[in-house]
Amino acid sequence: MTSRLFGPAEVARLTSVSTDTLRHYERKGLLARPHRTTAGYRRYPAEAVERVRLIQRAIRIGFSLQDLARVLAERDRGGAPCRAVRELVAGRLAHLDDEIAELSRLRDEVGALLGSWDTRLAATPQGARAHLLEDLHDPPAGAARARSRRLTRR
Repeated sequence: MTSRLFGPAEVARLTSVSTDTLRHYERKGLLARPHRTTAGYRRYPAEAVERVRLIQRAIRIGFSLQDLARVLAERDRGGAPCRAVRELVAGRLAHLDDEIAELSRLRDEVGALLGSWDTRLAATPQGARAHLLEDLHDPPAGAARARSRRLTRR
């Protein structure tokens, strides 16, 4: 019994990606090169649909295409990349924790800025400038240090 083959448009529709994305995944080694008909049309096996869905879930979690290609290649060769996968996801979680902490600091900074502006606006006559934007030129020392740390990690 032969497995059903899908055209690129059908795989794209079933996985909510574009046909360009499918070709990109092929070039990156994430998706096996499909069979070609005698007319040159690409035909994907049914397993390609699940593979694309797996790729999409992994990207949402934070895998880079390069990391994912390496892990999938090892798995396709019969290897067990489980520990590498676990380390990649642990690194992603640590990165998310850093981002959440930075967003929390930014939220506090914006809240303090709004409080300062409310006080200034209350003392500013209607129609007069309160010069709020000038406060944006000089971030608090802690915010500058946090931004500097973020830039050096990239």
